Amino acid sequence: MDVTTAMARRRSTRAFASTPVEDSLLKHIVYTALDSPSGGNLQPWHVYVMTGQALDGFCKAVATRPSSQQQSSAYPAYPANLWEPYRSRRFENGEALYDAIGIERDDKKGRLRQAAKNFNFFGAPVGILLAIESRMGHSQWLDMGILMQSIMLLAVEQGLATCPQASWSHQSDAVKDILNLQGDLQIIGGIAMGYADPQDSINNWCTSRAKPDCVTFL
Repeated sequence: MDVTTAMARRRSTRAFASTPVEDSLLKHIVYTALDSPSGGNLQPWHVYVMTGQALDGFCKAVATRPSSQQQSSAYPAYPANLWEPYRSRRFENGEALYDAIGIERDDKKGRLRQAAKNFNFFGAPVGILLAIESRMGHSQWLDMGILMQSIMLLAVEQGLATCPQASWSHQSDAVKDILNLQGDLQIIGGIAMGYADPQDSINNWCTSRAKPDCVTFL
């Protein structure tokens, strides 16, 4: 599969089959992604890959944490008072997602249940968490995004599905405690990975893309 095809096929998948991902395949994806570029070749990433009992135990530990212990993220999910056209894009994205799984706009409990699935990686057999040292700068956060994209495209090449998850940034302290991570680390996000469940309606929905008028050729 070429990169163009992988780009076209990548989706944020939110329902996975129970089929495990072979360790050799998983290591190939993650280790190959480490060839991603980074400013000054700092390679600022710390990557934690969980499967099997380790993943199950981690997700159970997260689920038993009181909601009051959820912290503020190191970065806002969206700017305050989001403006157009971004406000409409975000609204339409959310409405289309919940429509795909039959959750009404006023069904707050249903929406909360769906949001909570973030914290078991949507049932994926692979959960990846990414961290960076808190003292790193904005340029290094850009490097982390490049790494995440590399992991996701390499997964698509191997017939796997993924979902990038900024939601894990709200659980940084809990993650560090559960995994006994030392040092000045900030969890910036995660990636759910596995084989997509084709029977789940949430995987039949796909986001739209804006016209390419954001690109200027000079």
